[in-house]
Amino acid sequence: MSTVILDRKRRKQVVLKVAYQKYNFLMELLGSFDFVEIEEENDCDSHEEIIANLKQTAKDLKLLKAGKLKTRPARELLNEL
Repeated sequence: MSTVILDRKRRKQVVLKVAYQKYNFLMELLGSFDFVEIEEENDCDSHEEIIANLKQTAKDLKLLKAGKLKTRPARELLNEL
């Protein structure tokens, strides 16, 4: 998701949802205006982060099955929320 900030003095903020195919065109167009500031947001994990998370999860599952990792009841976790 990208945040487009208009008017540097008042800093109005606009959040846009754009079709994937039109994203590059729109970003290029908006970037051509001198009164528009674009802040890229990366709300997705990188490929490397996903792989690392999956590897850690696999290790944790092995430790759980071996009884070497302490767990807690789901009810306790839900009560914290």
